[in-house]
Amino acid sequence: MKKEDFYYELPKERIAQTPIEPRDASKMMVIHRSEHRNEDKHFYDIVDYLNEGDCLILNDTKVLPARLYGVKEETGAHVEFLMLTQKENDVWEVITGPGRRAKVGSRFVFRNGILKAEIIDVLENGNRLAKFTYEGNNIFNVLEKVGEMPLPHYITEKLEDNDRYQTVYAKELGSAAAPTAGLHFTPEILKKIKDKGVNIGYVTLHVGIGTFRPVKTENIEDHKMHSEHYHLPKETADLINETHKNGKRVVAVGTTSCRTLESVATYNGEITEADGWTSIFIYPGYEFKCIDALLTNFHLPESTLIMLVSSFYNREDVLASYNDAVKKKYRFFSFGDCMLLI
Repeated sequence: MKKEDFYYELPKERIAQTPIEPRDASKMMVIHRSEHRNEDKHFYDIVDYLNEGDCLILNDTKVLPARLYGVKEETGAHVEFLMLTQKENDVWEVITGPGRRAKVGSRFVFRNGILKAEIIDVLENGNRLAKFTYEGNNIFNVLEKVGEMPLPHYITEKLEDNDRYQTVYAKELGSAAAPTAGLHFTPEILKKIKDKGVNIGYVTLHVGIGTFRPVKTENIEDHKMHSEHYHLPKETADLINETHKNGKRVVAVGTTSCRTLESVATYNGEITEADGWTSIFIYPGYEFKCIDALLTNFHLPESTLIMLVSSFYNREDVLASYNDAVKKKYRFFSFGDCMLLI
């Protein structure tokens, strides 16, 4: 298939720049796949579409305040770091800008020396390995003081409250981007879901910045996915297997939860406890092994994420739904509205 097969026209003003308040007031397009029909609802209506015995799988990753602004120690030139992956102890893979200022041996200072870094390697992809030094024994505590949320490039307005780029159930620190389908949940909605007899399980997939990497190959089959670390605990695996055994649905919240489950599932849909890295690329033609329903936001044209959604339904109807959402003034991307495919 061609990349252009997943293109749709999106006016710039439809890209949500700020999160809606309250979280659950966002619009939700409900797509009934077997009937090829859509409903326009709000996220707080999601309880009506979940049944007793279903299970909802949430990604409990927590976003690092991983964008750093500092200066080069030798010259005072300004630099920006985006921390991607912790390689070992205080060595991280980072994106630097401008890259020419970050040669091997270059040293950088952030927030008056609270955090320092030295470039120790330049990788083939142009990213750097940086060794960080700081006072104390926990770099994550330092990042809370020094770093900013790594908002996607299409969000240009300043985020007033960092917690609005975290889910209310975020727990495991390590993502370079939020699992945005989960941003719509409130503690009150989660309680209503549990009270209805719907079970909730958690996986962890640390979202890499590669989630925003555009598909550059004309044939989508030639695209190479980035790799992300995941953990699927035994209690979640047992919950999913029991749910399917009872003939109920597994509802993945977001493409990250979906990719984790589909990476682990065997061909008969069985799930086991697992910890590892996945670079699974799901596009039309893929046969799903685990999930029965999907909650997800509206994604960028020609992105791997809209390709995943198109594989769960079908490309033509997904694009028609997107065009319908544009006409109805849905809000798009990370801080935007969502769709529930059932």
